[in-house]
Amino acid sequence: MRDFRKLKVWEKAHELTLEVYGATVRFPREELYGLTAQLRRAAASIPANIAEGCGRDGEAELRRFLRIGLGSANEVEYHLLLAKDLRFLREDEFRKLTAKLVEIKRMLTVLAQKLKAED
Repeated sequence: MRDFRKLKVWEKAHELTLEVYGATVRFPREELYGLTAQLRRAAASIPANIAEGCGRDGEAELRRFLRIGLGSANEVEYHLLLAKDLRFLREDEFRKLTAKLVEIKRMLTVLAQKLKAED
């Protein structure tokens, strides 16, 4: 069992989630149960899956949850694009959040590959 708080990728995913919550505060009220909720849920799913995987037995289980987190990251990436295209996010906000997300996706992939090599 690992302490998820010690993983840099979890820390970055948590920070991204906080920033997504901050950015979505300005979304239209009618999107509260639509895009706002979807984007927040998908963003929070990334660090949540990392944490859950760290609580499981074995590297294979952790890798599985890292892949689930990567799927959530891809979902966030689309929702950010949609929010930008709907003009809910400014271009600079979109670029900043997307850059952080790309880094998290890379880190998840590298960690999963490292764990597989250790198996």
